[in-house]
Amino acid sequence: MTVIDEGVLKLDPEEARRVRQERFERIGRWLLPLAIMILAICLWDRICVWNEIPQYILPRPGVVLQTLFNDAGLLFSSLLVTLRITFLSLALAVIGGVGLSVLFAQSKWVEMSFFPFAIVLQVTPIVAIFPLINIYVNNQTTKLLLCAWIVAFFPILSNTTLGLNSVDRNLRDLFKLNGATRWQQLRYLRLPAAMPYFLGGLKIAGGLSLIGAVVAEFVAGATGQSSGLASRIIEAGYRLNAPRLFAALFLISLTGILIFLVLSLISHLILRRWHESALKQER
Repeated sequence: MTVIDEGVLKLDPEEARRVRQERFERIGRWLLPLAIMILAICLWDRICVWNEIPQYILPRPGVVLQTLFNDAGLLFSSLLVTLRITFLSLALAVIGGVGLSVLFAQSKWVEMSFFPFAIVLQVTPIVAIFPLINIYVNNQTTKLLLCAWIVAFFPILSNTTLGLNSVDRNLRDLFKLNGATRWQQLRYLRLPAAMPYFLGGLKIAGGLSLIGAVVAEFVAGATGQSSGLASRIIEAGYRLNAPRLFAALFLISLTGILIFLVLSLISHLILRRWHESALKQER
């Protein structure tokens, strides 16, 4: 019985090699980027020391970290302003993009009529649109929100529309043969099939909404205690306060990474039980 158990438990050499490789890949997926990041920070610090670079040109990492703690009240209050614009614009982009995609899926005439306008919004630089927004909109928050929404809207619209239009033709014919209405097809067939496309667009739009919020504030030139991180960067640049500038940039980068990781986790949790892209990650 012991021999049988040992034979069952003993792995084939090829299977054992595959298991080891998967274990190394799981560890390396996090360890390698972390090691390279630490190496880059150490190199940054050494370059500042070796070349005796002044703090107002390129501060050392320790100085940036100290500034992040010293100016935490100012920087994190500005971060909250930027986050509010980011998440509001993303929410509006999801509502508007998905809603318009559903209309496009229900009527080709609607899609042919309005999709070119969405493309125009996407390809026109926000710095070119903002002067018009500045003329017609008085509220500063609304201006920033509108700019960020324009940037984040198109990926959700285009990806969701592609997903709704990519349903297997045989499945659509099967639904029609069973007497399903157009809304039943949408609810039980098209929307589930479009979910991976929508979540892919959502991950793109999450980063773009943050970029749109920061760029909009740069263009608007917003200042004051209630302004976002872009204003802190502009202010620090004028005052040659490089440590605060780098600290604000660090917060923006960290926020973008966290938004992407959270949206990736949400996508994985939704798709992990049935979609091939998530099933491969589970193996």
